[in-house]
Amino acid sequence: MKAAQTRQFDLFAAPAPHAGAEQPGRAKAAAPRRAGGLVPRPASPADPEAMVRHLEATGNYRILRRLEPRPVLAGWTPAMKRPGEKLGVILDTETTGLDATVDEIIELGMVTFTYGAEGIGDVVSVFSRLREPARPIGPEITRITGITDEMVAGRTIDPAEVAAFVAPADLVIAHNARFDRPFCERFAPGFADKPWACSVAEVDWSELGFEGAKLTYLVGQCGFFHNGHRAVDDCHALLEVLAFEAEARTTGFSRLVASAERRSCRIFAVGSPFELKDLLKARGYRWNDGSDGRPKSWWIEADESAHADECRFLREEVYRRDYEPLVQWLTATERYKA
Repeated sequence: MKAAQTRQFDLFAAPAPHAGAEQPGRAKAAAPRRAGGLVPRPASPADPEAMVRHLEATGNYRILRRLEPRPVLAGWTPAMKRPGEKLGVILDTETTGLDATVDEIIELGMVTFTYGAEGIGDVVSVFSRLREPARPIGPEITRITGITDEMVAGRTIDPAEVAAFVAPADLVIAHNARFDRPFCERFAPGFADKPWACSVAEVDWSELGFEGAKLTYLVGQCGFFHNGHRAVDDCHALLEVLAFEAEARTTGFSRLVASAERRSCRIFAVGSPFELKDLLKARGYRWNDGSDGRPKSWWIEADESAHADECRFLREEVYRRDYEPLVQWLTATERYKA
């Protein structure tokens, strides 16, 4: 059987002549025009950036560039910190499941960077390790993370090394700190006493012009793509998202640092009337069954600035009397603990 012929096309080649077209040696046809001037000639394939500019200029394309991690500043040590300069650690874990009391870390990524009043500075160290868990990795976890049993076979993460890496940090950042912090505290010393910040809960990304808080969406709206769901790659990606200057002429990082410096409070509506549970739920209160040592009640976590308004709501709408609710004040060091 005769093999089918394969036709190849060159995007940048001139179109083949057709019936009635001018042949070589004849008068040259006028260059094609469009309203406002000549049709722009495609860029040379040897100049990718020119190609990108050409496509974006049409208004019909948005181009995503591969996110390249920032280089690590060679030879840097914590002793080299300048006055007023601080260290941040962006952290991400991949785990065998969602429960920090029974599931295990299979990958840990961390990126340390300097920061100050002017924003994010240099990346000064990177940590990336795989770890073999006690039980085989489930197929769903492999589907999400791309991590297989073969990849982690014989691999370990030294808790002492992790503790030493994070020791100089002034702030630990995770894109879901409520998930990552319990795993990290259970795995290695040093995390429990660190201030933590969550770039999901503490940055209003919609106010900055983004259409969601999922990291993949944020990276794409910044004009990049990356190898998602691998720990250290997500760390590098989050660093660029936080550094991105949004429509509001500010950055997610500046919002996050400001939030980490403020107190928040957990307000417990102890003994609230059962028939008002839907009212509390609609306002954002969550039910706690008391198994974690906290009061068995509806509760909410609010910014310090919202404390007075929340207490007024409980007095006027829930208890309907003069009432001072149970309040637990939190700093960045207490937030997101298990």
